[in-house]
Amino acid sequence: MRAVPGVVALAVTSDMPMFELSIACEIFGTDRSELADPWYELRLCAAQPGTTRTQNGFALHTPYDFHALTTADTVVVPAIPADAVLAGDTARMNVSGLPEALRAAHANGARIVSLCTGAFVLAAAGLLDERRATTHWMYTGILGARHPRVRVDPAVLYVDEGDVLTSAGRSAGIDLCLHLVRTDLGAEVANQVARRMVTPAHRPGGQAQYIEAPVPRCGDDGLAPVLQWALEHLHRQLTVAQMAAWASVSTRTLVRRFHAATGTTPLQWLHAQRLARARHLLETTDLPIEQVSRLCGMGTAGNLRHHFTRSAGVAPMDYRRAFHGRPARTVSADSLAPPRRADADCGG
Repeated sequence: MRAVPGVVALAVTSDMPMFELSIACEIFGTDRSELADPWYELRLCAAQPGTTRTQNGFALHTPYDFHALTTADTVVVPAIPADAVLAGDTARMNVSGLPEALRAAHANGARIVSLCTGAFVLAAAGLLDERRATTHWMYTGILGARHPRVRVDPAVLYVDEGDVLTSAGRSAGIDLCLHLVRTDLGAEVANQVARRMVTPAHRPGGQAQYIEAPVPRCGDDGLAPVLQWALEHLHRQLTVAQMAAWASVSTRTLVRRFHAATGTTPLQWLHAQRLARARHLLETTDLPIEQVSRLCGMGTAGNLRHHFTRSAGVAPMDYRRAFHGRPARTVSADSLAPPRRADADCGG
């Protein structure tokens, strides 16, 4: 776990799409030191310092060159134009000095991040070889064909390989950047940033839900009510059969609807919610690990330690020590039930 947010260097190239670029600028470049002090320091880097024009005609002031990437804590490569991907334009993926700077930054211990089609730049630099990675679902086949040593996952919203992270297309860049904030500063800070951006702090499932058909509309006839019920009873040992019975459908129907709406299974969704609650309790309470485990439905403290360590990369007590500045409070199972919402975590 990183001790401080540090420097985030954004690799800017001419004709770069503005959307993914703006995601990184919004999340890392907006001063939110009232949430966590220090906040990130964002640096815009280009092949030559000066002004870089984006695909949408915006002129960006880029005061740093690509050498500045090599001294950053985190390097973010936003998307490259779709026409460059389709044409296999290696010149657009190997902008002068960028691959070398990315490799040097990685060798110096930087976390390397790509958003959307920025994965093609990382692949061209050799940073995705023998790793899981993703990109926009429209281009995952191309990425795998051109870079067979990359283990492309077309279904997920993002892939965290520790020192190299990749996101799927468009808004999945928000998911990955919020994941970085969650990793660096904790779930509560990431949740606050997400609320200010009016976006989910964590979306279950993956981009598979967007490939075949749009996400079903949430409502009384959808998954929202049963998801809300499950969240309110997360401290219990819930089963798929119990969820199906509450929703008055068969288990097969519930599993099918879950996969269609979220791209995941009911048990995987429950597991993710339990871990999210454990993070929140570790950050905001002084409850013993045994009680945290019971309140998030993990059962024993040993079970929580096992799953939490696999997910967060650190043991629960180490995680709590890293975020000991959060105000402690005492809670009960009843107080953990979230407010009722018709659209709770419905996969979008």
